[in-house]
Amino acid sequence: MDATPHIPLPWDTIDTVLLDLDGTLLDLRFDNHFFLEHLPQRLAAHWDLSDEEARAELRRRYERVAGTLDWYCLDYWQRELELDLVALKHEVGHLVNWRPHAPEFLDALGTAGKRRVLATNAHPGSMGFKFERLALGARFEARYTSHDFGAPKEHAAFWDRLHEREGFRPERTLFVDDNPHVLAAARDWGIGHLVGIRLPDSTAPANPLQGFAAVDHLDVLLPGARDPRR
Repeated sequence: MDATPHIPLPWDTIDTVLLDLDGTLLDLRFDNHFFLEHLPQRLAAHWDLSDEEARAELRRRYERVAGTLDWYCLDYWQRELELDLVALKHEVGHLVNWRPHAPEFLDALGTAGKRRVLATNAHPGSMGFKFERLALGARFEARYTSHDFGAPKEHAAFWDRLHEREGFRPERTLFVDDNPHVLAAARDWGIGHLVGIRLPDSTAPANPLQGFAAVDHLDVLLPGARDPRR
């Protein structure tokens, strides 16, 4: 695959950087492995099903709430599946890891005086689980989950409530995310600068993210980054 071209962002006109967590700053490998492999195996044992039956049942339940707040809600899934998901996540917690260049990107933003705001759909319990493993907390001026606002990032209500809380200027704000539906919602709401992540999972193929400027890794967004094609 060709190297990601440098995206020359107008950093002198950007004050606030809104950042997704899973698939943008953190490798989505953990979440994909947990929900598509580890959880079905534990569910199969809990419900006395075959692995394939458990996967099929989970797929049905995932599809039923996709794009809603319940999709991202740890409490919902613990009630729905009758399992302690936090305990199960600890079993594969060693897979929680940064995406390439993410810590350096956050540190460079801080040095440049940009306001770093975490904007995630992750449940507070899931977010806290990952914050325990990585030095995340000190690298943000503020952090919010969709559960704070009662609406996922796919809905305009999330952006309304985040704006009420933060007071950022949309035209001077950058948002980085790996989900095309979320990026579209942010664009429709009026966020001025949008960048997608093409490689959210280090073990999966690239996501082309058609219709959005997109990068493989965050190093090419740094102020002064060189175009790797040169």
